[in-house]
Amino acid sequence: MKVLVTGGAGFIGSNFVLYWLKNHPDDHVINVDKLTYAGNLENLASAHDNPNHHFVRADIGDSAAMTKALEGVDTVVHFAAESHVDRSIMTPTLFLETNVVGTQVLLEAAYKNKVSRFHHISTDEVFGSLELNSDTKFNEHTPYNPHSPYAASKAGSDHIVRAYHDTYGLPITISNCSNNFGPYHFPEKLIPLAITNLIEGKKVPIYGDGLYVRDWLFVEDHCRAIDMILEKGVVGETYCIGSMTRDMPNREIIRDICRIMEKNYDESVEQVKDRPGHDRRYAIDFSKIKNELGWEPKFDFSTALKYTIDWYTNNQDWWKHVKSGEYQKYYQQQYAS
Repeated sequence: MKVLVTGGAGFIGSNFVLYWLKNHPDDHVINVDKLTYAGNLENLASAHDNPNHHFVRADIGDSAAMTKALEGVDTVVHFAAESHVDRSIMTPTLFLETNVVGTQVLLEAAYKNKVSRFHHISTDEVFGSLELNSDTKFNEHTPYNPHSPYAASKAGSDHIVRAYHDTYGLPITISNCSNNFGPYHFPEKLIPLAITNLIEGKKVPIYGDGLYVRDWLFVEDHCRAIDMILEKGVVGETYCIGSMTRDMPNREIIRDICRIMEKNYDESVEQVKDRPGHDRRYAIDFSKIKNELGWEPKFDFSTALKYTIDWYTNNQDWWKHVKSGEYQKYYQQQYAS
């Protein structure tokens, strides 16, 4: 089988490419990535000599390039997206261009090339925010209510994917996942930012009161879920992928990281100005994918967090290179007093 992965040099995409090459060694993977700031070919070092991995540097918004790349492709797994809420507040137009228009261009190329499956990776953020201290969780029937330019752009991409199924018969599936973490996670996000800052002897910035809750999903579990959707999922269906069994606010996550790294929490954090439209709580009910496809998380949060801390501790050359240059300018702008 020939699988095309978009955004395959990014965090989740590169983990998926490596996972697929390991678990489906007879398949050929075409890896398409524009190599923006978040795309890093160092993530794929172990696949450089694999004859079944072919990298194409291209923009998903380039119609000619996508039509050519999709020739003979059986399955598309679409990760490519601008994905950081803070950056979407700074430059919303870029998020609409990539996440909505880029997805439509890719869909059109997939339709022209008659792909057998187009799987679209989305986010729980399209559903908006849940109340703290409630039992409510997002599921496949939760109405869309995005609050940030990023979330709105992903909601738009979900709708256009469904439209290509309903209008043109393109065989699609969609998954809405919670916050991922694990190796190769770009250190602008909470967990890798905290780990790397603590290694560097810097404080960890925490927005507002630190009581924001996210449903954290270890990236390998996410890759397994996508694999199962491609194997068993029903065309036209959406599957929510989550992991956490209880709510953990951001400051509790940071407290756990400090404990594992033997750092004093009170001396290691700093409160920063809250961001606009900050969603209070995300939580996912993943019973559909569990009951219908047989997937559930393999890793508990504590084990996966310890593994992730060890990875960043043992791979400092990777993230120190990532945190140089343009990243430093962004960090100063985002967390300035």
